[in-house]
Amino acid sequence: MSPVLAGALQMLALVAALALAHRPLGDHMARVYSSTRHLRIEKWIYRAVGADPATEMRWPAYLRGVLAFSAVGVLFLYLLQRLQGSLPGSLGFASIDPDQAFNTAASFVANTNWQSYYGEQAMGHVVQTGGLAVQNFVSAAVGMAVAVALVRGFARSRTGELGNFWSDLVRGTVRVLLPVSVVGALVLVATGVIQNFSGIHEVGQFGGGTQQWNGGAVASQEAVKVLGTNGGGYFNANSAHPFENPDGLSNLFEVFLILLIPSAMTRTFGRMVGSPKQGYAILATMATIWLGFTALMMWTEFSHHGPAFDLAGGATEGKETRFGIAGSSIFAVATTLTSTGAVNSFHSSYTGLGGGITLLGMQLGEIAPGGVGSGLYGMLIMAVVAVFLAGLMVGRTPEYLGKKLGTREIKLAACYILITPALVLGFTAAAMALPTPGDSMTNTGAHGFSEILYAYTSGANNNGSAFAGLNADTQWFNTTLGIVMLLGRFLPMVFVLALAGSLARQSQVPATAGTLGTQNPLFSGLLLATVMIVTGLTYFPALALGPLAEGLAS
Repeated sequence: MSPVLAGALQMLALVAALALAHRPLGDHMARVYSSTRHLRIEKWIYRAVGADPATEMRWPAYLRGVLAFSAVGVLFLYLLQRLQGSLPGSLGFASIDPDQAFNTAASFVANTNWQSYYGEQAMGHVVQTGGLAVQNFVSAAVGMAVAVALVRGFARSRTGELGNFWSDLVRGTVRVLLPVSVVGALVLVATGVIQNFSGIHEVGQFGGGTQQWNGGAVASQEAVKVLGTNGGGYFNANSAHPFENPDGLSNLFEVFLILLIPSAMTRTFGRMVGSPKQGYAILATMATIWLGFTALMMWTEFSHHGPAFDLAGGATEGKETRFGIAGSSIFAVATTLTSTGAVNSFHSSYTGLGGGITLLGMQLGEIAPGGVGSGLYGMLIMAVVAVFLAGLMVGRTPEYLGKKLGTREIKLAACYILITPALVLGFTAAAMALPTPGDSMTNTGAHGFSEILYAYTSGANNNGSAFAGLNADTQWFNTTLGIVMLLGRFLPMVFVLALAGSLARQSQVPATAGTLGTQNPLFSGLLLATVMIVTGLTYFPALALGPLAEGLAS
C-alpha cells in the first residue's frame, strides 16, 4: 500500500469515527449544560467551594468566577513546583526555578501547556499528577463553560443572565471530561501506553551503555491531554515518545480525541439555540478548513525535491517511522488547528511551506474545530463578523440567530479578533529587536525568525507546541511567554462574555424574508472567506518573512 493511500484511509477512518460520535456526544453535552439536576458528587464539590449552583450570573460575575478560579490555579501550581524538592514522590528532582515555575503555571492554567523543560527530568509524580493533570481537566472545563455562556447569550432573551460558572465548570469536568478520559486512558493502555508510578530505572541500550527512564501515570494524563486540547506531554518528546504514543493505532486514536469535543460542540450549540442546522453550518466551515489544511500538508510533505526526498519517499526528517509522513501530517494539522499543542513530530523539520501551514493554523485562531470551548466561541465571533459584513453589502441591520448586531457587539467582536495578533506580532518584534532573545535561536535567517514567531503564536493562541530549535528556557522567554499565554487566554474571554451578556439582554427578532440565512452552504462559504481574509491576512507580512520565504527559496 502506498503511503499516500494509507494516509487517505486514515483520514476516512477518522472522519467516520467523528461522525459516529458527533450526535450522541453533542446531545449529551447539551443535556449536561441545560439540566437543573445535580449529581451527588457535584453537590459535595459545591459545598466544598461554597458555591450556589442555582444562582444565575450576569457576565461580570461569570467573568469574576473564571478569573478568580484561574488565579488560584496559577498560584497553587506555582507553589507546588517551587516546593517539589520537599514533597514525597518527587523522584529526587529539585524544586523548579521561579521563572520556569511561573511559565509552567501560566501555561497549564491557560490551557496552553507550553513546556520549556524536560518533563521526565524535571517533574515528579506529585507535580505531574496532582498539578499538571488536574489543570488539564479544569482549564479545558473553563473553556467549555465560556463557550456555553456565549451560546446562552444567543439562546436567551431579555435577561443578562448566562448561567452559573461553578455549575458549568463542575459539570463539564465530572460529566464530560472525566468519563471520556477514563475510557480513553483504557484504550491507550491497551495500545501500549504506560500507566504506573515507578521510579527511575537504568536500562541497557542497543550497542552498549545505559540510559535512565522513569515511569508515570502517562495513559491517564495522555487521554485528557489530547481530549481537553491541552498538549503538555509527560516526556519531552511528547506524543513522539513510544511511552505516550506507541504505534499508528494509538496515533490515530489520539487525533480522534483531539477533534472529538470541539467538533461535537457544534451539535451542542445547534441544540441549545433550537436549530441543529445552525450547528451543521459552523461544523461545515470547520471541516472544510481542516480537510483543506490536511490535504495541503500532505502535499507539501510528500512532494519530492531532489534525490534525498525521492529515496525517502518525502520529507521524513523529524518524523517517526512508525507514523510516517501521513500520520505525522494528520497529527500536525489537528494539533495546530486546535489549541492542543501535542506533537508526534518536529514541526521545525517540516518543509518551509509545511511549517507555514502549522503556523497559519494557529493564527486563524485555532477554530477548525479549535480548542475545547475556545474553538466554538472563536468561530461564533467570526460568524458575527461575517453576518455584519453581509449586512453592509445588502444595506440591512445585521442579525444572527435572532439578535441584532449593533455597534457594541461589533466592537467587542473586533477587540476579540485584534488582541491575539497584537500580542503575537508585538512580542515577536520585541524579541527580534532586542539583542539577547535572538541568542536562543538555533537557526538564522527565515527559519530562525519562524522559531520566534511560532513561539509567540503558540503562546498567544494557547496552543503550546514548539517549532523546536528555540531555547525557550531563559528568563526572557519564560516570563514573556507566560504573560502572553495569560493575556491570550483571558483577555479574549472578557470580550466573549461581554458579548454574551449584550446578546442575552436583547429581545428575539423574528425572521423575515430579508433575513440572512445562516444555516445553509452559502453562509458557510461566507464564514470561510471571512476567516481566511480577516485573520489570515493579518499575519501575511510576518509569514512572508518566515515560512513563505523559506519555502519559496527551497
